Formats: sequence, C-alpha cells, structure tokens
Amino acid sequence: MDLLVTNDVIACWEDELPFLQGIPRLDKMVTLAWHLRQRDAQRAVLLADDADAMMNYVLSDDQALAYSAGAAARARLLLVRAEALWLYAKFDEAERLATQALQAFSAIDAAHAVEREQGSSDAHYLMAAIAHNRGQITTLVEQLELAIAHAQMCRDADREAMANAFLATQMIFRDLPKAIERWNTRYKTELDDPRPIVAACAQEYFFYVGSLSSDFGNAISHAILAYEFCLNYGELRRAVTLLSNIGDGFNSLNDHQAALQWLQTAHDLAKPKAWPANVGGTLVQMAETMRRLGRFDAAKELLSDALETLAPMSEARIYLMALRYQGDLSLDLGDNEQALVSFRLLQEKADARDQLDFRIGSRRGQARALSLLGQPQEAINIAEHALMLAKYSKDNYRRIDVLRVLAAIHMRDSLPAPADMSAPSAPLHYLQQALDLAANISGYNVTGELLDEVADAQAAIGHFEEAFNLSRLAISSREKIHTQEATNRATAMQISHQTERMRAEGEHLRELANAEAERAEVLQQSSAILERLGQVGQEITGSLDANAVFQALNRHVHGLLHVTAFVIYLMDADQQSMTSAYGVENGEPIAPDTVYMSSMVSNSVRCIKQRRDILVEISPGNEIPGLIPGTEPVLSTLFAPLMSADTVLGVMTIQSSREHAYGERERMIFRTLCAYGAIALANADAYQRLTQTQEHLVAQEKLAALGSLVAGVAHELNTPIGNCLLVASTLQDSTNTLVQKLALQSLRRSDLSQFCEEAKLSADIMMRGLSSAATLVSSFKQVAVDRTSEHRRPFELHQVVHDIIATLNIRIAHAGHMVMQDIPMGIRMDSYPGSLGQVITNLIENAILHAFDLRGPGKLRISATRPEPHRVLIQFADNGVGIPEENLKRIFDPFFTTKLGQGGSGLGLNICYNIVTSILHGHITVKSVLSEGTSFYLDLPLEV
Repeated sequence: MDLLVTNDVIACWEDELPFLQGIPRLDKMVTLAWHLRQRDAQRAVLLADDADAMMNYVLSDDQALAYSAGAAARARLLLVRAEALWLYAKFDEAERLATQALQAFSAIDAAHAVEREQGSSDAHYLMAAIAHNRGQITTLVEQLELAIAHAQMCRDADREAMANAFLATQMIFRDLPKAIERWNTRYKTELDDPRPIVAACAQEYFFYVGSLSSDFGNAISHAILAYEFCLNYGELRRAVTLLSNIGDGFNSLNDHQAALQWLQTAHDLAKPKAWPANVGGTLVQMAETMRRLGRFDAAKELLSDALETLAPMSEARIYLMALRYQGDLSLDLGDNEQALVSFRLLQEKADARDQLDFRIGSRRGQARALSLLGQPQEAINIAEHALMLAKYSKDNYRRIDVLRVLAAIHMRDSLPAPADMSAPSAPLHYLQQALDLAANISGYNVTGELLDEVADAQAAIGHFEEAFNLSRLAISSREKIHTQEATNRATAMQISHQTERMRAEGEHLRELANAEAERAEVLQQSSAILERLGQVGQEITGSLDANAVFQALNRHVHGLLHVTAFVIYLMDADQQSMTSAYGVENGEPIAPDTVYMSSMVSNSVRCIKQRRDILVEISPGNEIPGLIPGTEPVLSTLFAPLMSADTVLGVMTIQSSREHAYGERERMIFRTLCAYGAIALANADAYQRLTQTQEHLVAQEKLAALGSLVAGVAHELNTPIGNCLLVASTLQDSTNTLVQKLALQSLRRSDLSQFCEEAKLSADIMMRGLSSAATLVSSFKQVAVDRTSEHRRPFELHQVVHDIIATLNIRIAHAGHMVMQDIPMGIRMDSYPGSLGQVITNLIENAILHAFDLRGPGKLRISATRPEPHRVLIQFADNGVGIPEENLKRIFDPFFTTKLGQGGSGLGLNICYNIVTSILHGHITVKSVLSEGTSFYLDLPLEV
C-alpha cells in the first residue's frame, strides 16, 4: 500500500469504483479508504465500514479464501479509523485502534511481509503522532524509531523519509544546534531528490530550521513548496499547519497583510474539517497577528476560542504557543497577574516536553510580569534561569531579549549588583552584553528600543552626553530598521511573486501533461470502451429483476454519456401504446407517460417502426416535438429500439442539454447498452412468467395436499366417531327398554344393575373415542397455525430451551430417559419463542414415542452453534433405534406414523415442519442411522 498518492490518482480510482465487482472492488475500497483518510475522513470511515461488511457477507467462501490479503486489509481499515479519531483529538480511542492494527499487522504471515512491515511502520507513525499531541516526548521518539525500522525492513524510502522528518522536527525544537549538526548535510542533498515525498520532507525541515534561526525569507520559500506537496498528496493536516506557519513567517517580516491572507487560507481549509489541532492553530496565529497590529480585543477573543478548541490536546506544541501569545497579550493589556498565570503554565508544560524555545520564553515572560507586580528578586532569579537556557541553546536572539528584561528589572528596582559586574551600573552591565551579542549576529540591526534603553541607563547614572549620543544612534537605527522593514516587505512580495510564478508554471505543466494524456487516451479509447462495455453487459444481463435492470442501465448510461434525461418505454399488452416504465431527469424521477403508436410526431414511435436508432439535433429556441410534459428543454436526443430476436419490447431514449452531444462513438455505446437492456428485460419478463407459472402449480399442489389432508382427517376421525355412534345407539335402545319396564312396573333389580353396567361401559368407550377425536382435531388445527396468534419478542435461546426442558422433565423422567442441553450463552434471537417451544416439545414427544421402543433408557441432546453471524443451527439428537431409509422422505407428511393406534397421530413432525418453515422462516432436516439414532437440524435466522 502506497503511503501517499496524488489527487489525480484518487480521481481516477473514484471513476473506476462503480464498475468494479468482487475482489477488485474490495481492493479499491480499501485503497480509497486509506488515501481519503485526511482528504475526507468521514467518507474514508464509511468506505472502511462497507469494505468490512463486504468481507463479512458479500464474498462467497471461495472468494474469501482467494482473498489472501484480507488480514492486511482489515488491519489497514483499523488504521484508517484510528487516524480519523486522532484527527478529531480522540486520542485514547485512536491509540486503542492503532494498537489493534499493529497487532493485526504483526500476525500477518511471511508471504505478505511487505504489507506487514508497511502497516507496522504506519501504525507506529500514528502512535508517535498521538504521543506528540499528548506531550509524551520519550514515547514519540521510541515510536518513530520503530516506524523507521519497519520501513527499512521493507525498503520503503517514502515511509522512512516521513518518519525521519518527524524525528528531525522534534529535535529542532528541543536542541537546534544538535539538529543542524545531525540533519543538515542529509537534507541539503535531498532537496532536489526526484522522489516527491523525500524532497518535501527536506523542504519542511529547512522551513523549521530557518524559522528558529530568524531566516524568515528562505523559511517561507521552503514552507510554500512543502505546502503545495501536502495539498496535492492529501496531507491536509500538515498543509494547514504549514499555512499557519507561513502566516507567522510573514508576521516576522512585518507584512501583516500577507500574513492574514495566508492565515485566512489556512482557516478556510481547516474549518470544514473541524480538526481541533488545525482549527486551533489557525486561530492562534491569527490572534498573534491581531496583537501585532494593536487590535488587542480581537486578539483576546481569537485566543480564547483557540484555547477552548485546543483543550483536548493541552500538551501539544500549538497549545504551548497559544499560552505564550496569551501571556504577551496580557502584558500588552497591563493584566500582569494573568500574564504570570499564563507564563507559569507554559513553563510547566514546556519543561515536561523539553521544548527549549518555550522554556526560555516562559521564564522571560514571568520575569517581566513579576517585576511589574513588585516582586523584583523573584523576577531576577527566573530571568537568570532563562539566560542560562538561552546560552545553552546558542539562541542569541532570545538571549538578547532576556538581557533586556534583566536590565529593565534593575532600572525599576534597587537590587544588588551582579557579582561579575564591570559596568558602572547593573542595567548597563546587561545591556552592554546585549549590544556585544548583537554585534556578532550577521545581519542583525540593533533596534532603537535597545539603544534607548542603554541611553536611559547612562542618564540614570549622570552620563548625559553618552545618553544624548545613544539617543541619536537610536533615531538612526529606527531609520535603518524602517529601511530593513521595507526590505522585508520587498522580500515578502518577492516570495509571493515566486509562489504565483511557481503555481503558474505548475499549472502549465499540468496542462501539458493533460494534453499528452488526452492524446494517449484517444489511442486507447476504443479498446477501453469495448472492455468496459463488456463488464457493463455482464452486470446488466446478469439480473432477472426489471427494476434492477433499469437501475443498472441508468447508472451506466450516465457514467458513459452526457445525459440530462433518460427514459425507457415498454410496449403495453395491446401493442397499441407504450408507457414509460422508468424515467429520470437530473437525478429526479419523471412522471409516467404514455405514447400511442398512432402518433405522427413521436420519435419513439418512428424509432420502433423503422427499427433503428434516431438522432435528433435541436437548435436553441426551437420547439421540441414529443417533449415529455414537465421536463426541461434539451438540444440533443437519441432513441433506439429495445429488441429481443424479432420482438420489439420498447424504446430507450437519452437526452442532453448540450449541442451535438452524441457523435458516432456515443451512438455505438448507446446501441450496445440498448442491446444489453433488451436481453435483460426479455430475460426478466420470461423469469416473471415462469415464476407466475410456478406459483400457479404450487397453488394447485397445495389444494391437492389440502384435499389429501382433509381426507386423511376424515378417515382418522371416522373410527372413533363411528364407535361412539354405535355405543350411543346401543345405550339409547337399553334406555328405552328400561323406561318401558319402569312404566309397566316390571323393572327388576337385576335389570337395573345390568343397565348400569352397560351405561358405564358405554360411557368409557365414548370418552376414549371422543378424546381421541378431540386430540386429532387439536393437532389438525396446529397444522395450519396462524403466525398472527404468536407473540414475537427478543429472547435468549439458552433460557427458552432450558424452560421447555424443565416443563417436560417429569414426562421424560417417567419414561426413564435423560435429556442434555448444550446451548452456549449469548445467542440472542428476535423470533417466536412459543412456536420454537412447540417444535422442541413435539421433537421430544416424538423421540419418547418412537426412538427407544424396548431398548430401555435413552439419551436426548439439544445443542446449538452459529454457522453464520445471523443464523443459528439447533440440533436435536437421540441414540434410539433410528428411522428406516424408506421412511425418511415421508416423516414430515401429515398422518404418516409407524405407531398408528399406539398413540401416534402422524401430525407431530408435520406441525414441526410447518412452524419451522412458515413462522420461524427456517429449514428443518433429518439424518438417521439404524440402531445408532436420529438427528433433527433446525437452521433458523436470529431475527425473523
């Protein structure tokens, strides 16, 4: 996987994606998600989700097996999500996903070693970025060194360059002299490297070195080149940071107007993304520009917004910069206490991060604030610490600033003189050191403010002549600095001009490249179109659903041609008219329209009668014949018949708002699409007729089955009801005889006793017969159970099965059998637990009645597995006598039983079959081996 690609490459991939299927589409989705992670983070995450879903559910088993890069793809998608979280300053979640991605990459086998090392390098780089925002310098360095090591293992120069540049930048801020000593020689040679990423890293390095060395002109030139690279290669976070720093560089050149222009560009790029680091960074630099322009209220408001935005990353360098600017602004506003708070917080964070420039600046600011608050000794102590740090860093600019603060403190308060003082006063002692340092800085102009401070110090000890001469030098310095400021402005203007020229040259080169690409495309166009049309044809003709065919035709016709409106007419049954089956204009549906074959002006009718495509060009302003009501006027229309063999199915038409939109190439493409569409629609129509025929046959079969079922029920009911009728008639005769004897007063005790015996026997016979009939009727009702009477709800499968077994335990134990449950916890279903319970109960009753016979105690086992994410497979097994092979095909038929007259109605398994297929939307199958046992398998969806 490439680390970065250009915007043009992304555009090509986006064009290709709609035409890809299977593994090629999956590969492209993963690649796009990775390279869109900063261009469009939200879409990148959506693509990652779609790719994951495709790997889980769309690919067949063979495809999934063939997709050997699946592990690397899943790890890469984790990294995409992690980077999106990092951009939105959700560092804990980002680190968790980055760690998971790293573990996934580490587990990839040696056959994909390059993907493994590239992914590991990217994961460590992201974890370094997270550590950077948290202020964890040690972790940052460790992660970058690991990223470099993995990049070297797979010989990936781009990834190695990026990680090294990140490492070098951190060293610049901690120890500029050491960074220059280690990196300058390397990056000077890489400025002209032909590899864009390597050269851009070198440009960014020299920008930061130039900024901290006060070489702002050269620094800005390097930053602009790095920014152009980042913008073209999708590194938008770095692009915004560079824009903000370019604005800061123009501020240092006193060109605040240019600074605001660059900062506004940065803010416009950052705001739609809503990434805290970028939005907060632009606000910080805009606030500093406003401060330098004297617009303190605006600066204060911008800084307040910046600090709130940057709150999730309070250890990041940009947050430290905001604190420094807040302290300087507070001093300008005379709010010395707030300045002291800001600078102390800045010191705490800068010391923890070892950011040397902020360590010096925080102490210099505290010294000024403490002095103004009447705490001179504390101010002296912290200023001397700042001076020591400035000496160590060899940053003479900051050293001069600290010396001036020390002089100001001694001017304001009477304090003991420094131990090594050789000047007439403590202020002059520090200011003379500042002047000596300034004299040794190449190109440094001593400011009028510094000379005025020296003049004041001389006047304070009575050296008025020296003070006067220094005041004159201050005036001269200001004039010279004004000239330098003008030079700086000229430098800034020159940089802006060079930037525009580079952009113009780059645009010219892009135009030349595009022209060359167009010429090359013309040469390859024919073969490419034919190949693409072949793929389109496979998709269109592969569907048997008319609506899916319409959608596919619409998508491809818009992808291949310029189309304002697209309509498909199909012939009506009477062949005397056509009705629009599908119509779209500018993405919106067109109301159905009917065209009669008797029309004399319709181009659709003319197209069918002539059986050829018809092109109509319309001049602007002319009346359009046959325009569909409610549609917008068009300038080019193309019609073609939809024909399958010699049968005309209808007409397909496209219309364009452009003049001369359809040349011979476009007509060829359209004719091909119409041919594909006609084949697909003919197939869809044939399939629909076949389906209707099948449904008719199924209905007839159901009626036949119903007749058989009713006949079977009548036959089964006939015996018990017939017996009951016979007994009832006999009882009726006995009763009449008893009544007659009673009336004639000839009834004997023996007659009454005999009648009672006969009545009791008759009642027993009738109860058995009627009970048998009632049971049969009840079972018959369950055969056609109505799902609306069932209660659907979410439930835990383990608990439902456990409850069913508990209710049947007495029946099972009484029969001398044992049932075992092996259903794992956590299988949640949203279905009909009552119906499922009926199935399991019937299976248990069936096993008790049929499986064990005279074999003694038996074992029943109910288990469940998850063969797919959205299905459950329930197995009900017994170790009984088994089912003969000739009976296996009939066990689900109604009234089929081997225990007729022995308690078997032949409806138990038929009820199971109806419930599983009709209510639970599943499948039931059976496997049996004689003398070993029988297993029933319920394959059910988790959610109905």
